[in-house]
Formats: sequence, C-alpha cells, structure tokens
Amino acid sequence: MTDAVAPPVLTSREAILATQDLPTETVLVPEWGGAVLVRGLTGKERDDYEAGIMVSRRDGATGKLTQTMNLANVRARLVVRSVVDQTGTRIFADADAEVLGDKSASAVARVFDVAQRLSGMRPEDLDELVGKSAPGPVDASPSASPGSSAA
Repeated sequence: MTDAVAPPVLTSREAILATQDLPTETVLVPEWGGAVLVRGLTGKERDDYEAGIMVSRRDGATGKLTQTMNLANVRARLVVRSVVDQTGTRIFADADAEVLGDKSASAVARVFDVAQRLSGMRPEDLDELVGKSAPGPVDASPSASPGSSAA
C-alpha cells in the first residue's frame, strides 16, 4: 500500500495580493556604525533596476541601435533601492547611489549581497543580462545617408 500524497493547496488571487511577501534582513555594517534593514525588491523594482543596467543608444550616423551594460556603481544602485526603515520605506533616493558609491566597498558589497539574495537575484543573472546585450546592432535599419561615414 502506498501513502497518498495530498495535492498542493491552490491559493487565490485575493490571498496572493494580500500576502506580505517581501523578505527583510538586518545586516550589521560596522563601517557605518550600526545595522541596516534590507528588503528584497518587488518584481517591478527588480525589472526597473535591471532595465537601468541596460543602455540603448542609436548611432546618429547609421541609425543603428546598440545595447551596452552600465555597470558603473551597480552595487550602490541596488543598495539604495533595498535599504528601508522599520516601516518598509526606503531611506535612500536613487540619486544617493552616487554618494553611497564613495563609501566602503566592503560595506556596500555586504549589503548588496543580501539585497541580491532577498530579491531572488543570482550572481549568474547579471551574466545572463550581459549575454543578452552582446555588443552590436539591435536594429538593422539602413543608414539615412548610405556611403557616407565620418573618418
């Protein structure tokens, strides 16, 4: 005789939307004189963060669109989106990433690692983004002025 395994309980739209499902974790940051509360990103926040890593540019001469990665200050940009107060409100604005990037690399990395984990980001996710943004044209539209090029 085999033991029957009960099927998983299905949930409802209302139950999903009512659930407080954003994990938080307190991270000790001695370099900053205490601890910070780190919250995982929402799906929308994560998409916005990842979209900010991708930079699209259209070449004025050829009209071709290329995508590159903007990894400048990438850790601080995630940290400012993830550190919250006791009520879950962010304590940093996006613009604070610039000055936070001038703080201890070790401290920023420690908070970044927790924010990344709580947000369901794996280190290889960044590699996947890089792979999707291989340099080169995204759009093969013809140039408005064929045969002309700047030397």
